[in-house]
Amino acid sequence: MKLFKFGGASVNSVERIKNLVPIIRFYEGEKLTVIISAMGKTTNALEKVAEAFFAGKKEEALGLFEQVKQQHLTTAKYILVKEYNACYEALLNFFTEVEWLLHDKPVRNYDYYYDQIVCCGELLSTSIISFYLREEGIDNEWIDVRDILRTDNNFRDAGINWEFSSVKIKERIQAAATPIVVTQGFIGATDDNESTTLGREGSDYTAAVFANILDADHVTIWKDVAGVMNADPKAFPDAQLIPELNFTEVIEMAYYGAQVIHPKTIKPLQNKQIPLLVKCFLDPALPGTIIHEQKIKKLPPVIVIKQDQVLMHLTTSNFSFVGDEPMSELYNLFARLKMKPNLIQTGAISVQLCFDNRAEKIDQLAASASIFFDVQIEKNLSLLTIRHYNVEIAAKLTANKTIILQQQTPETVQYIYRNES
Repeated sequence: MKLFKFGGASVNSVERIKNLVPIIRFYEGEKLTVIISAMGKTTNALEKVAEAFFAGKKEEALGLFEQVKQQHLTTAKYILVKEYNACYEALLNFFTEVEWLLHDKPVRNYDYYYDQIVCCGELLSTSIISFYLREEGIDNEWIDVRDILRTDNNFRDAGINWEFSSVKIKERIQAAATPIVVTQGFIGATDDNESTTLGREGSDYTAAVFANILDADHVTIWKDVAGVMNADPKAFPDAQLIPELNFTEVIEMAYYGAQVIHPKTIKPLQNKQIPLLVKCFLDPALPGTIIHEQKIKKLPPVIVIKQDQVLMHLTTSNFSFVGDEPMSELYNLFARLKMKPNLIQTGAISVQLCFDNRAEKIDQLAASASIFFDVQIEKNLSLLTIRHYNVEIAAKLTANKTIILQQQTPETVQYIYRNES
């Protein structure tokens, strides 16, 4: 059994969708599970739909969703002929699923509606591609992952029910009528059949979960880059390919925000020693990057920049040490609100916390923390992380930046800096 995961960039145009055919055809006859993300910027577009709906702007939400509909129908028309009508019927069901919700009024929290709307992207993309593979003579079975991947109801960052999911995934994949199965990454469903998502870039995690449960030979993540790079090549044209990594290093990279691999992806693979390959769908002949358990001797500086950061300044209101009750309560808040700081720095009576700018969560944390702390919030910041840094690269990347916080270990240095307007 092999696992392939194709990201949004690999299916963001008709030409790129056509690139999938020779890659998958090469493995025709073998057991292959193909996990596919939403097309291109569809997730971003659906997020705007969710935001408009939750703000009570029904007509705007419907208009934005209409754009998503037409984009997918246009793609289907370009690549399908004999399979178009069947594909159209499938897409119509998913359109209706979202539109029913958009005609209602929000009575639950934002994260719930986010998942019900955003999950549509993966359902649309996988349906179109499954029908296109059939059109090209590649028999496959499409599966709604929400039927077999059970999660809790922590919307936008759902936890997987491994016991239920393991049984259902094995049963469904083994019972598939064809060796090739097409399904979705990123999404799942609760016991009440409410859609959930596993966190942004969660399709990688889905692939790892399936690989673990199905005892796959390996997982291949297909991207629009040559492999894992030491920096985002769009921001750093001189970024270097890293041909080999171990699981530990990738977990560290993911923890600090590198977008190549989802933070939760590695553990299911590491548990069963399943290698992970990162390859380029534009040129499958390139060797890419292999990630496994073996030690790696030397790596170049790994650069990660996270934009749209918030720095929360907390000071104990009675000048008590933060190491006492206030810090314990703060960690309880993190757990309750499902928030992970990107950086924590503590002093005698103060704590600095850096988060991704999720406004609703930040507001909840600030309100709760104000019982123990005086709270100040600073926005419009960026977080720069350099692993395996040296003095030269650190000086180059921080030149002309207003650094407001620095944290350093022998292996990693981090800077929070203000974005100049």
